[in-house]
Amino acid sequence: MGKIALTKDALLWCMSSIYLFAFVSLYSQIPGLYGDNGILPARLVLPVDSKPELKKFQHQPTLLWLLPAIGLDVPNGMDFICILGAAISLICMISRRMRDAFMFAALWFLYFSVYQVGQTFLWFQWDILLLETGFLTILLAPMHLFKWRDPVYRHHDSIMMWLMKWLLFRLMFASGVVKLTSMCPTWWGLTALDWHYESQCIPTPLAWYAHQLPEWFQRLSVVMTYVIEMALPFLFFSPIRNLRLFAFFGQVLLQVLIILTGNYNFFNLLTIALCISLLDDQFLGRHNNKNLSANQSSLMSRLMSRLSTTISLVTYAGMVYAMVKYFKLTINTKRYSVESEVAFTSDEFFEAIQVAMPYTIGFGIASLALEVLSALWRCLSEDSGFFNKLWSLFQCLIMTFAAVGMFTISLVPHCVVDRTAYHNLWPEIHKMKESTDFLHLTHSYGLFRRMTGVGGRPEVIIEGSYYPESGWKPYEFMYKPGNLSAMPPFVAPHQPRLDWQMWFAALGSYEHNKWFVNLIYRLLDGQQEVLDLIAHNPFENKPPKYVRAKLYHYSYTKFGDTNVDWWKRWNAQEYLPTVNKDNLMEYVRKSGIIKKVKKPKKGEVTEEPTLAKEITVQIRELIGHLPGPTLICSLFIPAVIMSYFF
Repeated sequence: MGKIALTKDALLWCMSSIYLFAFVSLYSQIPGLYGDNGILPARLVLPVDSKPELKKFQHQPTLLWLLPAIGLDVPNGMDFICILGAAISLICMISRRMRDAFMFAALWFLYFSVYQVGQTFLWFQWDILLLETGFLTILLAPMHLFKWRDPVYRHHDSIMMWLMKWLLFRLMFASGVVKLTSMCPTWWGLTALDWHYESQCIPTPLAWYAHQLPEWFQRLSVVMTYVIEMALPFLFFSPIRNLRLFAFFGQVLLQVLIILTGNYNFFNLLTIALCISLLDDQFLGRHNNKNLSANQSSLMSRLMSRLSTTISLVTYAGMVYAMVKYFKLTINTKRYSVESEVAFTSDEFFEAIQVAMPYTIGFGIASLALEVLSALWRCLSEDSGFFNKLWSLFQCLIMTFAAVGMFTISLVPHCVVDRTAYHNLWPEIHKMKESTDFLHLTHSYGLFRRMTGVGGRPEVIIEGSYYPESGWKPYEFMYKPGNLSAMPPFVAPHQPRLDWQMWFAALGSYEHNKWFVNLIYRLLDGQQEVLDLIAHNPFENKPPKYVRAKLYHYSYTKFGDTNVDWWKRWNAQEYLPTVNKDNLMEYVRKSGIIKKVKKPKKGEVTEEPTLAKEITVQIRELIGHLPGPTLICSLFIPAVIMSYFF
């Protein structure tokens, strides 16, 4: 692999941007989600007791334990953390010299701190993926103490970049495998995309058009998804540059299509950032033309180039052959279509995965070993002077130790897709993984495991009224489907976490979503912080006395229909029976979401707010009312412009 100094810096810049999206998006929702009057007050996760802060921190590592020392309670502390995280992210975006391990360690710990109290609204795969990628970014970023100098390339950077590739491999390979191991009939029948575009959480307007594509194209798209997720990842570690670039473009194509048709916040951008690990500086436009031409003139170089081209062509042909064989691809000239169906059984697939998993581990070990040996050789051959070589070797060995440790514990989540491989891992590896679980350094992934909303997406519609028998009016959420004529939005990289949880709530019942009952109580109480998370409150002057929830099934209208709406719905049924505040008082008292306010005694002196609290409150009053997407764009665009000048 060629030089990766520019490539590494591009990845670090992307990680800075993604941290910015994550912190700012969460910041805009903290009062309604985690404030004292929010749906899931964060103070309930950090109870007040007599234990020393250090012991609390050891049990549940989060900066929020320490912030009362500067006068910040839990909600203000979350504000402070997100503001600080956004500020550091902006600095890292703008200044190349500031993108070092210390800054990324701060970003990782800040996000880890809010994750600890985020509860169900922050327990998504992309939040965990950000923590894992963020930790690897600390290892990849330079230990750059002298800010007046430009950071330099280090030989062990390629080892850390390899860990990024390994994470990308685990993410994509597992996402492909679980679609079939879940035994979901839509994935096995290649019909998943017949439902995906309308059943996903928050579709975009383009998803409506993608849903109208012919059935044969949707089935072929599922086949291509399997190829991109299960076959192409093996090319990530190829020594042949053309194959790595082919894998890169395949992964980026999939992520861009998902971005265009679905609002998955920063997840797809984070995956694209991981894909940068497949590139080199030559791809990004930095290479030595003189050396390149000299190399190309040698006979050996020409032979190697032709051999690489031949192997690449054979690989491409092999993939096409495998697609035709295992998915029975045939061209139907009468219908002008490509027909496809799965040509293997579930038993054959499970057996293939059982055989393949040990090879993926061995493949990873061999690839990492080659990367380490290559880095050690560069330390000896490219550095001048005995002490420079010794210092490079020492750094390389330290990073090798860290890489081997991260790779080892990652084998546990990697093998989750196959029970045999999982149980065959050495017990010591499982113990190592368990000892680091509290830090969330590595995790298993499996996106779109099962297709939901087959036959129509379930959607919960909350209604309020002053009378139990009549006058019901719906609450309109900002982004999730509700109003049949409302166009689906483009909202990524912002993640409206309440809208997302409403999607999950529709797949179950309110009994299994306690936060939903809290939401209902806040609506009955007319709590403004929560109402700010909702697009339209039909009871602006006075909160309703009664609230209920209905479960509908939604589907897209069809192209060419006279209906001008985007959606149609049917089959209304009860999701939550009609309730009022009296019905919920016993529950909310037990849940503790109602904060008891102590009245100051006569003559008691109230504490003056600290400077940190005054600044936090002032910033909230200044920009806290802005919608998440607006706030993100207002910070991101100027940062991009300024980054060209620093």
